[in-house]
Amino acid sequence: MSEQQAGEAVPVAQRGSWTSFLKSIASFSGDLSSLTAPPFILSARANFPVSLTEFPAYWCERPELFAAIADATTEEARALAVLKWFMSTLKGQYTSRNESMGSEKKPLNPALGELFYGVWPDKNGRGQTDLLVEQVSHHPPITAYVIENRSKGLKLVGHSAQKTSFSGGSIIVKQIGHAVLTVKPAAGGEVQYLVTLPRLRIDGLWYGSPYIELSDHSYIVGGGYTCNIEYKGKGYFSGKAHTFKATLSPVHSSGDIVVEGTWHQNSKITHGGSGSFHDVSAPKEEVTAVGAEAGGEMGGMETRKLWQFVSKGIREGDFDSASKEKTRIENEMRQRRKDEAASGTTWPMKHFKPLGSDPVYEKLAVLADITPETEDTYVFQDNWPATLRS
Repeated sequence: MSEQQAGEAVPVAQRGSWTSFLKSIASFSGDLSSLTAPPFILSARANFPVSLTEFPAYWCERPELFAAIADATTEEARALAVLKWFMSTLKGQYTSRNESMGSEKKPLNPALGELFYGVWPDKNGRGQTDLLVEQVSHHPPITAYVIENRSKGLKLVGHSAQKTSFSGGSIIVKQIGHAVLTVKPAAGGEVQYLVTLPRLRIDGLWYGSPYIELSDHSYIVGGGYTCNIEYKGKGYFSGKAHTFKATLSPVHSSGDIVVEGTWHQNSKITHGGSGSFHDVSAPKEEVTAVGAEAGGEMGGMETRKLWQFVSKGIREGDFDSASKEKTRIENEMRQRRKDEAASGTTWPMKHFKPLGSDPVYEKLAVLADITPETEDTYVFQDNWPATLRS
């Protein structure tokens, strides 16, 4: 394949670096996350960069659906509300950049200790929803987050990482991590749901126009129900893009509910009921970042401030400037790690505490058709910044 053919959608000046990047991917045997991507494929919005540290905001870009979980009065209604909320999070995470920028864009690899604070204000009595994200590991890169609506009694705590490989002309991303949603119903008590993550397949690389397809399964388990979400998607020769089938099953009785459709558009109940289920055609609600107001609370590690000049270069098409600034930040972080190693210290986490296993994961995993295994977790220390609790 010639350089021209291998980068039809790539800016002419960047086709050489894109071809070199593809060759590096094809010959690399380790985790691809350690490779440096050409700057033009990196993600930058209108006025700020997009680091992986911001990605947990996608979990709640439709905060009314998150809040609605607390209003359910039966186990079945609550399980359906959790599924509906989860399906609404997928479009933003996996197709929004393709739709707005013409192709998938690689997020910036976060620096250890990078922070993002945000809020979705109260509207129509749904309550305020707060977001806190911290990059808790660099090698491997792990992002921990918490989303909480206190007035509704909802809290989502989770972490995510990626193991990336190359196979059959596609990048395969195994998402590592999980989230636990805790619901405190108005009637009292506490219900917990385990949420696992789908695998990703990134196609369209040879033309410089990557896009994501979800594959395999993810699960939601808790509240007396298990939900197996199968991602079908478009293959090389057949299938419809972004399709899924979710089977919601009560743990102690029969009567499955099946939901089918496209996760980036809409779905309907096809068994155990009828009618429309989820629809994400309406505008989403962007999180309001509070980094500027946080000031010294963030110690200079607020994600948009940290990457502001990289973002500026990408937006303006000045990829040389973006690359130099990105390299400068990365070199500073490498030096910081060397200094810590020399002094026998480690970077202190600000909001989370690591644990070697998650008892909630181990308890709920056995209820679903997944192999239970011990997985680490990051416990939120409930030390919300004053800017999110004022």
